[in-house]
Amino acid sequence: QVQLVESGGGSVQPGGSLRLSCVASQYDFVLDHMGWYRQAPGKERELVATITRGGNTNYANSVKGRFTISIDNRKNSVYLQMNSLKPEDTAVYYCNIEGYDTWETEYEYWGQGTQVTVSS
Repeated sequence: QVQLVESGGGSVQPGGSLRLSCVASQYDFVLDHMGWYRQAPGKERELVATITRGGNTNYANSVKGRFTISIDNRKNSVYLQMNSLKPEDTAVYYCNIEGYDTWETEYEYWGQGTQVTVSS
């Protein structure tokens, strides 16, 4: 069982910044990508950004130009730098890891979530 531990959430005023971090425990599969998702009250969980172990990134249109995802493969960590935050960014943010093994078995794990609140 892979454990994902998120940190860095909190409350910030509109226009402010936060940096989320996620550390994964040791795992024995090939990493495909790590990412961040979010879920606002009354809404479905949605993709924020993903990054492959090679550094290829994908962003939701709503965060392009404001958020930056990065990965440190040596530390099994993924980060999300969030700038120019808006009230609509308020949500619980979840870290995600996906990978596969030699037999092409797929693996997916989630963190417990960290609250981000943007309010004046």
